[in-house]
Amino acid sequence: MNRFQTRRWRLRLHLLGAAVFFLGLLAALPPPARAAGVELDETGSTLLYPLFERWIADYAHIAPGVSLSAAATGSGTGIAAAISGSARIGASDAYMSDEQAEQNRKIVTIPVAISAQTVNYNIPGLNGAELKLDGPTLAGIYTGQITEWDAKPIAAMNPGVSLPHKPIVPIRRADASGDTFIFTQFLDFSMQSWEDNIGYGISVGWPAVPGERTATGNEGMVKTLAATPYSVAYIGVSFRAAIARDGLGTAMLKNQSGKFLLPTAETISAGASVLDPRTPPDERLSLVFAPGDNSYPLINYEYVVVSTAQPDPGTAAVLRHFLLWTISTEGGNATKYLDTVGFIGLPDFIRALSENQIDLIR
Repeated sequence: MNRFQTRRWRLRLHLLGAAVFFLGLLAALPPPARAAGVELDETGSTLLYPLFERWIADYAHIAPGVSLSAAATGSGTGIAAAISGSARIGASDAYMSDEQAEQNRKIVTIPVAISAQTVNYNIPGLNGAELKLDGPTLAGIYTGQITEWDAKPIAAMNPGVSLPHKPIVPIRRADASGDTFIFTQFLDFSMQSWEDNIGYGISVGWPAVPGERTATGNEGMVKTLAATPYSVAYIGVSFRAAIARDGLGTAMLKNQSGKFLLPTAETISAGASVLDPRTPPDERLSLVFAPGDNSYPLINYEYVVVSTAQPDPGTAAVLRHFLLWTISTEGGNATKYLDTVGFIGLPDFIRALSENQIDLIR
């Protein structure tokens, strides 16, 4: 590294340090003077909803004059509501597509945390076994090419496990979902035929599979999985308590290095640390299928989707304050919030990018 590069790197660290210091102070600062009577309504991601509930409860003590509400309607609804202006904040596990971003230049997608997704199953007698699965096998299940639990690809990954000769029931989201976006990205990155024929998105053209089920929201996915023996589903990690309550299985997923992993703070952080440095200023980046021995493959940024053009300066100031609080380590990115839903906080570099985007709100 030459002297110029060294100076530039030190400057970058200085700026990041200043941003972190500012965000640390934010939690202790009063809300804007014009906060009273401002309404901030959020709608969207069912994965992010449990965290928003916790944020709203505590932010009410910081800004009692602000009316905050949240609704679990799915990421597709969250993005659409932010674009149309029918909600002040859209929540999404998916970033806007290039086409959406081009057509809606006043709408920004801002990471507020890093989350993960689990693949869960309901096989009587095996829900505590932590079965091993990979992307190509899951793609085969969701295209109807792999139809039974004792099929060779599954048996090969799980030697010594007595798999039942029972039909697999795949469950997928019925609504436009960021969880579908994450899961289909994993299949897309894992298998060329999925990429060529189906692709990824909040909604995709799912192949018809005999016996398949659909469900709305993560809560609906958990309920349908619990009620359907021999089924498999993809569910946001913030519903891990519901998965445990219903005694459902969680699969170990194969990453790029061939390791089978469960989502933990360490494996989520490992995957994020590889890809975070590639995040562009608009922060639209997939964290799915990150390289690295210890990288869990199904991770993502949790986004708020907001307009930079607010109806009045008072609303803009309150929205900026709330969003800065959510990404502060002394506020919404504190472990007391994130640990309860299985999320991890933003790295300093990403927090600084999110702060820059929040500052555009006027």
